[in-house]
Amino acid sequence: MPDRSKQPVTSVAGAGIPPTAALRRQLDRAAEIYLTDHRLTPPAPLDTLKQHAASLLAQEGLSQEFLPYTVVILNNTLWRPVVLNIPYSKRLLLLPQCLKSARHCPAECDTFGLLCKHCGRCVIDPLTRRAEQLGYTVLIAEGSPVVMALIQSGQVEAVIGVSCLPVLEKVFPYMEAGAVPGAAIPLLYDGCRDTVFDIDALNAILEDCIPAEQTIGLDRLRRNVQDWFCPDALREFFHNADDPTVAVAVDWLSRGGKHYRPLLTAAMAAACTDIEDDRLPATVRQAAVAVECFHKASLIHDDIEDDDVRRYGRQTLHLQHGVPIALNVGDLLIGEGYRLLTELDVGPEQKNALLHIAACGHRALCLGQGRELDCLRRNAAPTADEIIAIFAGKTAPAFAVALKIGAVLGDAEAALFDTLDRYSHALGIAYQIRDDLLDWQSAQQKNELSIVAALGGQQAARQRLADYRRRAVECLEAVQSSRVKTLLRRVITKIFDEVEPMGCCDEHTSESG
Repeated sequence: MPDRSKQPVTSVAGAGIPPTAALRRQLDRAAEIYLTDHRLTPPAPLDTLKQHAASLLAQEGLSQEFLPYTVVILNNTLWRPVVLNIPYSKRLLLLPQCLKSARHCPAECDTFGLLCKHCGRCVIDPLTRRAEQLGYTVLIAEGSPVVMALIQSGQVEAVIGVSCLPVLEKVFPYMEAGAVPGAAIPLLYDGCRDTVFDIDALNAILEDCIPAEQTIGLDRLRRNVQDWFCPDALREFFHNADDPTVAVAVDWLSRGGKHYRPLLTAAMAAACTDIEDDRLPATVRQAAVAVECFHKASLIHDDIEDDDVRRYGRQTLHLQHGVPIALNVGDLLIGEGYRLLTELDVGPEQKNALLHIAACGHRALCLGQGRELDCLRRNAAPTADEIIAIFAGKTAPAFAVALKIGAVLGDAEAALFDTLDRYSHALGIAYQIRDDLLDWQSAQQKNELSIVAALGGQQAARQRLADYRRRAVECLEAVQSSRVKTLLRRVITKIFDEVEPMGCCDEHTSESG
């Protein structure tokens, strides 16, 4: 029986794979040069990678049949500097079960994949031993849902995987949507039994590590941000905590909600600096609380204006305490938000920038809400484009304020702020369309503006949602920091729940058949 623990860099390859090792090395080198000349920052959408892969193949005089393979190589090269900066302990090695010895493998499988017995009869044994010595998490499974669970929990920040080209192409949207750094080593031929791959390429990636910075773990940071809004934590930011108005305001701030906006402030500040997301300075926390003060004030006023009766599963504040008290608490929270910003321990230029961002956002939100109230007062039937404009005014600025305040605290370059405005515009509209889709029937009953009704149905609204979500992704092409770009791409996925459980190799085979 041959020893398959040391595979040669074979000159036998399947469809779409460059047939010789020399040709594959040529593409590796060409990809590095190409990306040096073209300023791309990961994560890159699949269509963008395909365009560049086609150009690279034409430049090298190679067949376009190698396009899927070249997409993988370009994506690997693009992510490589990021992967290098991620510690072994935060990486996942994902191997396919088809690497095992089909006739002699004694391993068993469970819900997580193959449990290697380290018998030495295939390449899985030495690879898993070495990876585990380095500190990797190792899974021997195709497209396991466990992968995304590990990423979302913060246990894993990069994935290095081996698979056939069809599965890599199928899995790519999940990786891109999650902005997951990684590298993929394509199988040189598929068939799901005793296949081989370029083990030298995998070993080179496996061993490389120069830990410096890490990507932002949104789920971990979100848990920290949630802790900032428990009543005891909030009281340290408010004077006269026993005052009846302050007491109601603190209680309202500590109620439910996803805390997206303070999370965005904290995450952007962390992404623009080398500070780990769980070691943010007190200034970031204080600014994040200010951002939530503005948001929770707007909710009080919106609930009164829309005559809503429920918020966070409880009575709205104006039904619980009466309209006068609710209005007063909303006004207090606006004042407290500005006070918290003015009391930040930052330089005068930063402070002026923060106040300007907050004031402009506050004004834009009021104008957007005013346009909606005017339509309702006149009992007008606005067009879909007019409703989109209202969404842009009443929702998008809140995202922009949260992100730009974080960017100011992170000393971001000036060019980023224009991108954040465009990104927030698209994100805010998509967010509002998604909300309308969730409750458009109740909106009709309450005579609220509904993009679903204006567009003529849910299918058209979903298409418009997809369009604005795509626009938000496209805005990220201009971002030069992979850390910031990764964060903003993950925000889209987090808000719109794009990542679903991944399929496996067998599922792909059955679908193709």
